[in-house]
Amino acid sequence: MESAELQQILNNVKNNIAKLVKGHDSVITKTVCAFFSGGHLLLEDVPGTGKTTLAKALAKSLGMKFNRIQFTPDLMPSDITGVSIYSPKTSAFEFKKGPVFANIILADEINRASPRTQSALLEAMGEGQVSTDAGQFVLEKPFFVIATQNNIESKGTYTLPESQMDRFAMKLSLGYVSAEAEMEILNGRGFVSELENLEAAVSFDKACEAIRAVEEIKVSDELKYFIIKLVDSTRSAQNVKLGASPRAALSLMKAAQSTAAFDGRSFVIPDDILSNAVQVLAHRIILDNSSFISGKSKESVITSILENTKVPV
Repeated sequence: MESAELQQILNNVKNNIAKLVKGHDSVITKTVCAFFSGGHLLLEDVPGTGKTTLAKALAKSLGMKFNRIQFTPDLMPSDITGVSIYSPKTSAFEFKKGPVFANIILADEINRASPRTQSALLEAMGEGQVSTDAGQFVLEKPFFVIATQNNIESKGTYTLPESQMDRFAMKLSLGYVSAEAEMEILNGRGFVSELENLEAAVSFDKACEAIRAVEEIKVSDELKYFIIKLVDSTRSAQNVKLGASPRAALSLMKAAQSTAAFDGRSFVIPDDILSNAVQVLAHRIILDNSSFISGKSKESVITSILENTKVPV
């Protein structure tokens, strides 16, 4: 696929989502980047800022099989992966697939379920398969999880385990929109009717072809070493108890490739890496107790690393 065609596909998806999601241009771009780079996405914000709408608009724009899972305290792992049911007709147990068997999964309010249930997605997100009492099942590709969570300070929420946070390629926050964008929302026909009328911006086959094309975007060895250096710096940074994993380096490279595709380039430049580093790395690190006293955030740690690491020319 030519760079110009790939750029057009990504922008068509972005513009289609923007018809419904107002005032979040940069977040929409990152969301599209996350999908076409083959990663998963975590959206964290206060209720009512459009997290679920963004996820649904993405699924509609891509025209792929979509399932929504509402995470609640009583949700069980089998409610996600599926369950074996005894059939009197065949006198045998038949496996009924759960909602995880789709191309795009909206894990809504993922941190309202127990850690045990949250971990049911770990294998699916990391290996593209699920293990059940009926055996192992390979999930159809592409497989993309876009999870939403309320702030961890909200009532009735659990903290996501570190292993699951590492499965998310990016973590984004929408925030409140401007007064102008909010006026557009008030003047609209409503999310439900607009979502129903939203058409796919790209065919299934073209979307899959675009994902493969993003993987082919060139990353020089010098830039790969730069990514490794950034990730390694998180492991020795001040106030960091646990740094980013090798999976983080891979996610950062893939995010840079999809960013290059948005600009119509067949190669990655340093800015592609720098513009994604905070969203890819910050949620993966764990700060020590002293950071809470000093008020240091994960994002500020990554920003400081970027400022103190020499960028390849």
